[in-house]
Amino acid sequence: MVTTWRVGVDIGGTFTDIVLLGADGTVHTKKISSSVGDYARAIVEGLGQLFAETGIAGGTIEEIRHGTTVASNAILEHKGARTGLITTKGFRDVLEIRTLRMPRLYDIAWEKPPPLVERRLRRVVDERVDARGRVERQLDPAEAEAVVRDLIDEGVEAIAICLLHAYANPAHETLLAGIVRRLAPDLPLSVSSEVLPEIKEYERTSTTVINAYVMPIVARYLRALRSGLDSAGVPARLLLMQSNGGLMASEAAAARPMHIIESGPAGGVIGAQALARAKDLPDIITFDMGGTTAKAATVEGGHVARAAEYSVGAGIMVGSRLLTGAGYLLKVPAIDLAEVGAGGGSLVRVDAAGGVQVGPESAGAVPGPVCYDRGGTAPTITDANVILGYLNPHHLVGGAVTLNAARAASVFEDKVARPLGLELARAAHGAHLIAASNMIRAIRAVSTERGRDPRGFALFAFGGNGPLFACGMAEQLGMRRIVVPPSPGLFSSFGLLYADTEHHYARSFRRLTRALDLAELNAAWDALAAQARAQLAAEGFTAPTARVTRAAALHYHGQSFDLTVPVPDGPLDAAALRDLEEAFGVEHERTYGHRAGAEEPVELVSIQVVGHGLRANGRLPEHTTPARSEGAIAPRRAYFGTATGWIETPVLRRADLAAERTGPLIVEEYDATCLVLPGWRARLDDASNVLIER
Repeated sequence: MVTTWRVGVDIGGTFTDIVLLGADGTVHTKKISSSVGDYARAIVEGLGQLFAETGIAGGTIEEIRHGTTVASNAILEHKGARTGLITTKGFRDVLEIRTLRMPRLYDIAWEKPPPLVERRLRRVVDERVDARGRVERQLDPAEAEAVVRDLIDEGVEAIAICLLHAYANPAHETLLAGIVRRLAPDLPLSVSSEVLPEIKEYERTSTTVINAYVMPIVARYLRALRSGLDSAGVPARLLLMQSNGGLMASEAAAARPMHIIESGPAGGVIGAQALARAKDLPDIITFDMGGTTAKAATVEGGHVARAAEYSVGAGIMVGSRLLTGAGYLLKVPAIDLAEVGAGGGSLVRVDAAGGVQVGPESAGAVPGPVCYDRGGTAPTITDANVILGYLNPHHLVGGAVTLNAARAASVFEDKVARPLGLELARAAHGAHLIAASNMIRAIRAVSTERGRDPRGFALFAFGGNGPLFACGMAEQLGMRRIVVPPSPGLFSSFGLLYADTEHHYARSFRRLTRALDLAELNAAWDALAAQARAQLAAEGFTAPTARVTRAAALHYHGQSFDLTVPVPDGPLDAAALRDLEEAFGVEHERTYGHRAGAEEPVELVSIQVVGHGLRANGRLPEHTTPARSEGAIAPRRAYFGTATGWIETPVLRRADLAAERTGPLIVEEYDATCLVLPGWRARLDDASNVLIER
């Protein structure tokens, strides 16, 4: 019987990670340098190398699951499509006015990021629909056609349409969309009433524009990837990870790329959620540290924390939720992440005041850290960890990356230790601790700053550098348990294999709950559910593998912000509405520390559904077996600070932790290194996770 395989692929700033999982539980992994400028090439080349190493045939691959930064990079680098925007007269500058939020209080030098659509490509039509959907001024078809022709003559590569209150009545947007499709049928088109039929003009306009801006870029990338896979003899189905942690078919991703903007970090969180459930760990904080950034998220009660909106290019995403306004806003569900610019490639420098600064600038894939010997001249955290003895001084990634430890020490001595007047080991250890402090900010942002005590959570550490820093960070935070999964350096790719297909739909439905027409409400929810089931059916999911869940966004009448609560299946009646109000009150008290009295009116803001596609044969094997097996490793000296100094430290394989061992220890694997500090103990559980406890 031929073993079939599923593939998880995650593109990072330094490496592209590939995981092959067989139906029998066998795992093959590969890390390959990311091919900046043509990310698809590294995927195809990496798969080719794995096929050559293992003898696996491309035709045995059932499915490829992919997390990508292509869309977010297009926004960050302002390399998206030349986009035109059609909006209502008087609303031409919504993209520039934004919401008047300032991410940096009292900083008069701060400037808003430039809009993705320059003003001369923003066109208006003289029409008006009110908030209830009543037409106050009809759209003139001749004017609409003239505006569309004008943008086409300007040579736009995509068009976004966002008219005032189109969520309540899309008739005028539908007319404009019909003209675009008639005059330029191949021109990418994003229509707000189709992609985000919800209130709030800036949020709706920004989301619609971002969808149009990246549509040609994502479509071109997916075509190139599909072509490369077909040429390599891999005709497998291609699924893309969404920002919310669900998967979508590549065809759907090309049509709605707004859902895959932040797909990269989501896989690891979903994988951590699945493994934590299996280990009966309902509350975990995920910590993912790679070469450029470190990210943290919470899984509480077995559920991933999600945000209803987020900003792309907002810089370090930590701190107060009131300090918003940076970046480009997307009002789509996403895993709620806090991120800091700290990774293995983060540059270490001494500033003018004699202080050590770590990041957020990174050496990236090219030239990389000094020890990679690829032309890098600025010391990095990876160089510091080589000097401290934490990383193998000869190679990384199973020997794929040869290290020049002597050059790393020389550059670090010259540019950091000598200017500080410190011996080399103390300077490197100081940089290591500063990097850890920077990353602790992300963990606090998703825990203490949101009313959660991190000491009640387990730290789930992965990424190429996560297990190296987890012990020291947990010690500072008072956390007592750490989980390091198998293949931690490729876990974001591995986590993709745990995700289900999901499609999210929402529409504004603004009514006071005590004045709701239940028949109207149930009909609106049924329409959204039918839309979700139709999309799932088009992708091969029908009962019992298709499931729809519901939620509602509510607030007290007069509030600007809303909270989302789950809604049970079936038609809603008066008793169900009372339960909905009570669920909102409980969530309000949990989030803000108080709730209003029973007499305070509650307002329904929007209704939401999620269509889940559950693969009948999509569950992972209960046990996985890594195909790579490292040989015996000699101990080496490692530095643990001025109080402890240098210690001859055992260097182990993961399998050596079948019996519990006490720190200090270094666990060396193909894709990551795990550091166990003195005072901690480590062992393997029955699923090959490394459990580290004080």
